[in-house]
Amino acid sequence: MILPEKHRSGILRRLGRCKLWDKRLAALLAAVLLFAPLSAQARKKKQKPLTPEEAFAQRVASIAQPLYGMAMDESHTRTSEVQKLVVAHMQEWLEQHAPKGEPADIPYDVDVRRELESNFSRLRFPVYAWPSTFAVPWKDRLMIGAGYTLGWSKYERANVLALFERKQGTVKLAAVTNFIPRVDLHYHFLPPPPSGDFRFLAYGTRLGKSHPRLSVELYSFDGQKLTSLWKTEDVYDGKLDVERNRVVLNYMKEAEFIEAATYNRIPPRHEAIYKVTPEGMQLLDDHQITPRGQ
Repeated sequence: MILPEKHRSGILRRLGRCKLWDKRLAALLAAVLLFAPLSAQARKKKQKPLTPEEAFAQRVASIAQPLYGMAMDESHTRTSEVQKLVVAHMQEWLEQHAPKGEPADIPYDVDVRRELESNFSRLRFPVYAWPSTFAVPWKDRLMIGAGYTLGWSKYERANVLALFERKQGTVKLAAVTNFIPRVDLHYHFLPPPPSGDFRFLAYGTRLGKSHPRLSVELYSFDGQKLTSLWKTEDVYDGKLDVERNRVVLNYMKEAEFIEAATYNRIPPRHEAIYKVTPEGMQLLDDHQITPRGQ
C-alpha cells in the first residue's frame, strides 16, 4: 500500500526529530517511504501485454497444468484439449513457414521442434513437455512429424504424433496418433517396402522397478492413412538395434533377473531378431545370450 503524500511528509518530519541512536533506523525507514512509489510504478511498467506466441503458450499451460496429481485414466479430457490446440496451431504454423531450402543453416525439423517448445514454454514443474520431430522426404512430398511427450510425473506421460504432408507448397494433416503412454518418444526410419509406403518405428522407455522398460511400434503410411503394423510393450531392460529391415531387441526377463540377484549371479540376456516384411514384423530367432564368465 502506498501512503498519501501528506502522510509520508508527516512521518518524515517526525523521523527527523528522532534521537541520535535511532538515526540509522530512521534513515532506512525514510528510504523505504521515499522509494515505495517508484518501485510500484516500475512494477506497473514491467507488466507488458503478452505477445500472441506467449498468449497461446499460456492458454496451453492453463489446460495442462492441472494434470499434476491426476491418474493416467483420468487425464484424457485435458490431454485431448492440449492435443487439439497444439495440432491445429502446428498446421497453421507449417503453412506459414516453409523449409528454407538446401543447404539450410538450421534443419527444418529443428525449426518445428523449436515451435513446439514455444507452445509449451509456460508449463511449470512438475508438468513438462518433450517435443520429438522429424522432416523426411517421401516420394514427391515432405513428411513432417510434430510429436511430443506431455508428462506430469516420472510415470504419467501422454504421447502425441501429428503427421503432416507438405506437397507443392500445401500442408495437409495426414494423421494423428497417440503412441504408447508412459514412455518418451523417438523414431527410426525404415526403407520403403515394395508398396512404397512410408515406414518408421516409434520407440521409447519408461521407468521400471529396477530397470527401464522399452516399447516399440511399427507404423506405415500409404498416402491415405497411418496404420500400426506391430508393437511390443514393456520389454525389460530392452535395447533396440535397427539395420535396414533387421530389428534386434536385446533384453532380460524379470523373473530371471530376480533369481540371479537373489543368488548373486549374473542374469542372462536374450536377443530377439525380427525381419521387417510387407505385412509387419516376422520373428526369425529368440535366443538366450550366455553372460560372460559362465
